[in-house]
Amino acid sequence: MTSTYQTYTLPKETLTLKQKVGQLFMPAVFINDTEEEVQKMEKLIKEQYVGSICFFHSRASAATNFEGKKNIVLNEKSYDRLLELIARYQQAASTPLLVAIDAEWGLAMRIENTPQYPYAITLGALKNNDDLIFKVGEAIGNDCRQAGIQWNLAPVVDINNNPENPVIGYRSFGDDRKSVFDKADAFIKGMAKSGTLNSIKHFPGHGDTATDSHLGLPVINKSMKELMENELYPFQKLIEKGVDSVMVGHLLLPQLDAENPSTTSSKIISGLLRKQLDFDGVVISDALNMHAVSKKFPQKGVLEKAAFDAGMDVLCFSENVKEGAEKILATTSEKRIQESFDRIWALKHKVFSEQIKSKELDADLHSKINREIAEQSITELYGDASTVKKLKSLDFLNVALNSGSENKFSEQISNQFGSKVVDLNTALKSNDQNLVLSIFPPAVKPKDQFGFDERTLASIHKLIEEKNTLIYLFGNPYVLDILKMKPSCNVVLVYQDFSEFQEVAFEHFSGKIEANGNLPIQLKTFQL
Repeated sequence: MTSTYQTYTLPKETLTLKQKVGQLFMPAVFINDTEEEVQKMEKLIKEQYVGSICFFHSRASAATNFEGKKNIVLNEKSYDRLLELIARYQQAASTPLLVAIDAEWGLAMRIENTPQYPYAITLGALKNNDDLIFKVGEAIGNDCRQAGIQWNLAPVVDINNNPENPVIGYRSFGDDRKSVFDKADAFIKGMAKSGTLNSIKHFPGHGDTATDSHLGLPVINKSMKELMENELYPFQKLIEKGVDSVMVGHLLLPQLDAENPSTTSSKIISGLLRKQLDFDGVVISDALNMHAVSKKFPQKGVLEKAAFDAGMDVLCFSENVKEGAEKILATTSEKRIQESFDRIWALKHKVFSEQIKSKELDADLHSKINREIAEQSITELYGDASTVKKLKSLDFLNVALNSGSENKFSEQISNQFGSKVVDLNTALKSNDQNLVLSIFPPAVKPKDQFGFDERTLASIHKLIEEKNTLIYLFGNPYVLDILKMKPSCNVVLVYQDFSEFQEVAFEHFSGKIEANGNLPIQLKTFQL
């Protein structure tokens, strides 16, 4: 596959003040929008001199619909539609748009049938393998640039030290500040090699909360000393090394500003981020339609104005571009507007003045990288390792909880060991005491117990309680905290359900490879 990077030329003439204000706005655009909605966006881009856009899959899956109340319609031709829309929106813009997307684990986070790479928590399980994370960053960056996307709003550098966190969790590299920094640094360097802009998020740290900021306002009630030692550590270290942008999350830190969420807090943006941490790059907001802040500013344009006044440069997912621009123009000094414009313009110069050579991209690269990561991340959590060897030498039940996923792991066990695949109910009725249980959780997020119904959970609990069970978990390791594990339980964390990870899991079960991974978080079950 040949790269088709588009090159654009920035205008040499000076922009008017209104045009400069338009550069501050990053409205959301959607793969599955109707022609009427697309034309409406083209008109907005042209008339308001919009500076950037951020792609989402559909209005049913974006930000405030995170709770899944609307059906998401899949689109097998999402990638082709992405290319078409980027071309149209760039054509509508008088000044080249910065095109952004959340591609934390690849374009697949938003676009069907595109390469998917492991979640950050899987990368967090790697030991001394930052070169693999560099490869992931570079590959994702190349995928973005090939599509015409210059700005990947990643990586997440939140330290996930709260198992109840409903929105970060698997998107974080783990709960160790040094590991989060090192792995984020490697990811950023990989993206930089591809010429893709980065954005570290969600400042000042969204990890230690049980509230989803898409739906409500999380409160981080810690002292400044605690924040500097933990939550702010990756941000400070990465800022010192140099990053393109910092995304500010929707959080309330009463010890810094008891009245304003970080999105609209000059104490946090202009004070903490700009002055104390000495960041002079682009500050971008998290999606402004998220309920943590949008419900507090019902009047159109007021939120955009408040965020800009607090020190924000780019207003992501603004739903009130025209009204916000008018309020900023009416009440803000030209000097303040110029400061943000200069930062945004510098980013545009960085990506649009760079001549990136077309090159042949390996269509199987993501699969090769995924295989390498699977081999190095697979993790043993053995409470009683001696029983594992004994189990494999005896007759055992091959029990599968697929949750709609294709379970090649259990099929290979059946083919090689002659143990037919059975479900939970069959296992419960059986007199067999030795089980290999492969679990594919229905969901990666902890909402509603990762998608498990009560009956299924009760069956798993009963099997673990009554039988000698070796578990292979193809999903979020936090799932283990709801399985009522015993100290003697034996678990192998595989982290992903990709075919490459399933193949490696079978090789591990067969004794062909050793487990090299390290649990990147603390679990209630395994306090290692």
